[in-house]
Amino acid sequence: MSTGCVILVGAGPGDAGLLTLRGLEALHTADAVLYDRLTNKDLLGHVPELAERINVGKQPGKRPIPQEEINRILVERAREGKRVVRLKGGDPFVFGRGGEEVLALLDAGVPFEVVPGVTAGVAAPACAGIPLTHRGKASCVTFVTGHEDPEKNESSLDWNVLAHTGGTLVIYMGVKRLGEITSKLIAAGLGGDTPAAVIERGTMSMQRSVRGTLGGLAAKADEAGIDPPAVTVIGEVAGLPDELNWFERRPLHGKRVVITRPQGQALDMSAALARTGARIVPLPTIEIVDPPSWDDVDLALATLGEFDWVVFTSVNAVWRLLSRLRELGRDVRAFASARVAALGSATADALARHGIRPDLVPGEFLSDRLVTALAETDDLRGKRMLLPRSSIGRKVLPDGLAALGADVTEVTLYVTRTHTHPDAAIVEAVRTGACDVVTFTSSSTVNGFVEIVGQDAVETIRNDVTFASIGPVTSTTCREFGIPVGIEAVEHTSEGLFQAILDSIRST
Repeated sequence: MSTGCVILVGAGPGDAGLLTLRGLEALHTADAVLYDRLTNKDLLGHVPELAERINVGKQPGKRPIPQEEINRILVERAREGKRVVRLKGGDPFVFGRGGEEVLALLDAGVPFEVVPGVTAGVAAPACAGIPLTHRGKASCVTFVTGHEDPEKNESSLDWNVLAHTGGTLVIYMGVKRLGEITSKLIAAGLGGDTPAAVIERGTMSMQRSVRGTLGGLAAKADEAGIDPPAVTVIGEVAGLPDELNWFERRPLHGKRVVITRPQGQALDMSAALARTGARIVPLPTIEIVDPPSWDDVDLALATLGEFDWVVFTSVNAVWRLLSRLRELGRDVRAFASARVAALGSATADALARHGIRPDLVPGEFLSDRLVTALAETDDLRGKRMLLPRSSIGRKVLPDGLAALGADVTEVTLYVTRTHTHPDAAIVEAVRTGACDVVTFTSSSTVNGFVEIVGQDAVETIRNDVTFASIGPVTSTTCREFGIPVGIEAVEHTSEGLFQAILDSIRST
């Protein structure tokens, strides 16, 4: 088989959004990916499903994989004809041993490419509000590793030179030796009152920074419990006003928010929360699966245009019905003269994306309000109404329509059930209260949450965690399980729930 190639991709300092477009393109076309322990695992979601994923990072409590072994795997996979991505934190050529890897590839005759990445020494200070250069304060920057090769006989760092270089000094991977490093710099002549800062997990929602002077920074970092990965910045720029630290001043910075929606359906809300600094804890408590049979659905779709109204109560219902319609070889023309009602703006938007403009969207996103709105719009006596929905849909809507004389046909498009394989580590973290906010977007997410974490855990954490509900129906289900609702959305949508959480945190 012809030789493949290896692409060294800089994954950036932690925030998945800082990956370059070229890096993203490489991941999309990879046959195999070798990644480090600290690489953001969200990036692996961009890798083809069938691609091989190999963790070559140092694992806690285990012997690290030797660099020679990593080199061997890269060469071996490329010689199998694969397109191999070596995903490395930060930039491959900035304290990332990328040089060693490309030399090994060159010796083996394997084609390679290097995709630069955003390095932590630049990104972490930027997020902490520390410009590495500043007119009148720093005209040069020096990058130094605080963790040299342990097999070297002596350090290649000249602390006397570093102490007198001027400008800004950025130290990678030196937090565990911070006291030793600062002492050497002071002994070499750098003033102990020089401004300095250390930044832990830069660009991530867990980012923390400590500022002080060169002489006192190690003690401050130790008191704050700063751990690796971290970078240290020394120089006058570290003394600029702390108000420049925009990143850690975001309203939800560091707040651990549990998302209980099904996987793939919480992306917009998760992204909005992350942009305001929240640390997303994914715990999907329900999953959506096909119904046992499509017979009733297919029968209804065969005469779709003969219904007077088709009533959608969720985005899932829209997506499922239109997907099934396409599988049957038909499109939205099958609706013919049937009018369409949508419960909620999100459902209406989902229909619009498929070229269907709802005839009715009530101002309040509640089933009983939809019944009233339909009655105000049309005389429902004898009208044929199709209600595609979940297996656990509430009876308020069909019963209310039937009471007004409508001929209601309900069909089950999908089955909602408790998630069968939740992440055990996340479940345990939530059970012990290692979260700040738990979000619920439906009664079924509440039911699934209680079933997964247990009623005993609910009783344990109920006074320490804020529970956020999308609306009154969901809130009622919460209270049935003894879950106090601290936040309830005014607009009963994911966007409304996000805004309610944001408003609540800002007001505290």
